[in-house]
Amino acid sequence: MLQANLERINTLTTRLVAALSERRQHNAGLDSPDTQFYKKAAAACFAEMISDPTRLMEAQVGYWTESIKIWSDMQKNLLADETPSPTPKKPDRRFKNEKWDNDPYFNMIRCQYQLSSDTITNMTRGLTHLPEKEREKVSFFAKQIVDMFSPTNFFATNPDALDKAVETNGQSLVGGLENLVRDLEKQKNGLSVTLAQPDAFEVGKEIAATKGKVVFQNRMFQLIQYSPTTGKIYAKPLLFSPPWINKYYILDLRPDNSLVKFAVDQGHTVFMISWVNPDATFADCGFDTYLEEGWLTALDTVLEITGQKATNCLGFCIGGTLLACGLAYLTAKGEDHKVHKATFLTTMTDFKDPGELGAFIEPGFLAGIHKEVATQGYLDKYFMSKTFSYLRANDLVYGPAVRSYMMGEAPPVFDLLQWNSDSTNLPGRMAMDYLEKLYVENQLALGEFELLGETLRLAEINVPIFAISTISDHIAPWKSTFRGLAKVRGERTFVLSESGHIAGVVNPPNRNKYGHWYNPEPPRDPEFWLENATFEKKSWWSRWNQWLCAGQKRGLLAREPGSKAHPPLAPAPGDYVTR
Repeated sequence: MLQANLERINTLTTRLVAALSERRQHNAGLDSPDTQFYKKAAAACFAEMISDPTRLMEAQVGYWTESIKIWSDMQKNLLADETPSPTPKKPDRRFKNEKWDNDPYFNMIRCQYQLSSDTITNMTRGLTHLPEKEREKVSFFAKQIVDMFSPTNFFATNPDALDKAVETNGQSLVGGLENLVRDLEKQKNGLSVTLAQPDAFEVGKEIAATKGKVVFQNRMFQLIQYSPTTGKIYAKPLLFSPPWINKYYILDLRPDNSLVKFAVDQGHTVFMISWVNPDATFADCGFDTYLEEGWLTALDTVLEITGQKATNCLGFCIGGTLLACGLAYLTAKGEDHKVHKATFLTTMTDFKDPGELGAFIEPGFLAGIHKEVATQGYLDKYFMSKTFSYLRANDLVYGPAVRSYMMGEAPPVFDLLQWNSDSTNLPGRMAMDYLEKLYVENQLALGEFELLGETLRLAEINVPIFAISTISDHIAPWKSTFRGLAKVRGERTFVLSESGHIAGVVNPPNRNKYGHWYNPEPPRDPEFWLENATFEKKSWWSRWNQWLCAGQKRGLLAREPGSKAHPPLAPAPGDYVTR
């Protein structure tokens, strides 16, 4: 066994060196804030020292006093061979092992880490010499450092990893090295830990498996029409506009948690936009391209196939932002009659307060992205995936890395995480449009965003709207999505689901895992709305379907996919989703 492991380590080390040598060099601005950010933070710290030296001295004295106590307690416990006295601690899944409480050495490490974490957090939050948004950025990146230096992230201070190494005679470390080499070989832009077994679910079989046909395609998307499962259907079709930062099938995972299948089973004729995964040849594509060659083309195609004058529409995340732009554009052109009702899932239209994601919307990162797309023509999926992962670093970066690299564990079988790893690239011009015009300048909310010769104004939209946000969303903060919806003047229904950006959306009624808050009053002030909302411990899907079906009768014979002008081209899910 020992000889075999040594040979494996030798082979893996050779592969490791080769993988590191093949890593593509990218712009350093994509990896951290620029020097101006650090200079501003340092200047604020210095200003705090000058203006309020007592506060700093008190913090230092408190820190060192508590550190000496932690060290002294450990020595007493070791000499007396006693279990450490219970200490107050916050709930933290990283410190579940009983040794963090019972072993003097690990207890000392945990207490010291938590003391240091609290000290850093309190100091950065108290930088009154910085504007609020800059202070939030400093706090965010300080938290990134605190999370990175958790003792659970290092082998010598992680009791779970040490125990596993002893129990397996070092086999876990060999397996961990193998996992590390695999991930480095897979991604040339940098290290990205594998979150789920990549081949556990096959697209088109176990996931994205709802039956249907591709009935249209151009360079931007394939349009899928799903096969009916009911004899009678509603007349008005339903067009899904998913995000193009990941693949569309987050809305069509396994049959028991597929929003697509749920909608089809309720009697809706469902169409799905399956976006292309762009490469350098799409460098010229902007937000206007996604509107003109994407959503508007899909909308007209759906109306042609079904023979209807209006369709229902649904948009998720950036796909919802595109839907909002489409509604505003159609309104400006006097063609908003083409949309009967619109549904928004965790959609940002007002980017004034983008939450933690705003920490990355600063000059250094934007300059790095601009240089990258100018060179490559597109923003590689690695960078967007990394950005979203670091919004939940302990869950999506450090935790999985510890289990994979230090404990040699295989990634879990998890459909949602498999989808999360199936990212897509962004066209260069579109990426800069999105970040600069929407996130930085907030043009859409201000009524200044121009697409296809029209200035888009949300306040002019008069289509009935149903919007779902999630209370723990780290990508589209619910209060920001709420305020964006409040700008629309038509009929509006707002629902707030439990959980986060994805889990709160993929929440089928057969599970009712997460409940939701509902208030029939039109959205105006988010705090007032929530204070007067009613909580129901069930999925929002059924409430949404009731709203969607109101005023309609399920009396039309079911439609098979396609039409004479748009015959089926291929079985669903098509091939754009696998590129």
